Amino acid sequence: MSYGSPPPSPYSSWPGRLPKPSRRHQPPPPHDPEHLPPWQSSKPSPPPERPSAPTTPVPAPGRHGDLRRLRTAYRLLRRITTLTALGYFGVFLLLSGFAKDLMDRPLFGGLNIGLALGLCQLPVTLLAVVMYERTARSTVDPLAARLRRTGAAQ
Repeated sequence: MSYGSPPPSPYSSWPGRLPKPSRRHQPPPPHDPEHLPPWQSSKPSPPPERPSAPTTPVPAPGRHGDLRRLRTAYRLLRRITTLTALGYFGVFLLLSGFAKDLMDRPLFGGLNIGLALGLCQLPVTLLAVVMYERTARSTVDPLAARLRRTGAAQ
């Protein structure tokens, strides 16, 4: 037995470094039309024909009263539904933190008020979703449809 040299490593046959990839391949320049795939190279479409004179003046979309009403209705819709779901959750958290005696009162069986309020969170969230849908269908969607019709008429 020789004590001068260490035993051979099982990894001694591995190369020290991996070879670097060659830099010979470079993609073609992006603006060269000869190197574009068929779905990217097409003739430019002709500009749309404009009528000589519109029959009735159409107000600009930014100053349109329906667009302002649509924004207001959508903002109100978001606020009401968000405050319904998050407000209930906030009240539940506050009661859990500061009214422990109230939350520990038994209702029936092994269910106390805290567990009952926690279980009611899912129906309250579903109620907020249903409110959002009904209000959107009755106020926001008709305003959006009216704006689409006036935009298509232009």
